[in-house]
Amino acid sequence: MSAPAQRALVLVGGAGLFVALAVDTFAMLGRHLRLPLLGSIEIVQAAVLVAACSALVVATLANAHARVHLLQRRAAPRVRDALEIFHGACALLFVISLLLGSYWLTRDLWPGFEESELLRIPYRPLRVLTLATLAALTAMLVWRTLRRWRR
Repeated sequence: MSAPAQRALVLVGGAGLFVALAVDTFAMLGRHLRLPLLGSIEIVQAAVLVAACSALVVATLANAHARVHLLQRRAAPRVRDALEIFHGACALLFVISLLLGSYWLTRDLWPGFEESELLRIPYRPLRVLTLATLAALTAMLVWRTLRRWRR
């Protein structure tokens, strides 16, 4: 992915976090001023989903997920390579299981137009965003795992 696309993802994710922060701040101030901001939790949840999806894609592209290198640093080069392939396969299986579970939920709940209680935020676009993110992560991890395996 190009640098401008990654920058756009970072901006989208940052905007989601900023919206969550602003809404939660106004909701907290409103509670103290006895002017509650109804539905603030629903807005924050949707904004955090956007930020999380963006962050997962950016971190996967940059290969910057949190990892513990305790075993890798002490292992021989061939063992280290095998651990990398095993790690990639485990990560891939985990993301595929999330994708399949999310698809199952989306397929089951699609006909019953879901929405949040107060603000009536539709869940369909959020579910589609989740599926698209998990599909993109799956493609990136498959490509990375196959590339490592060929070495």
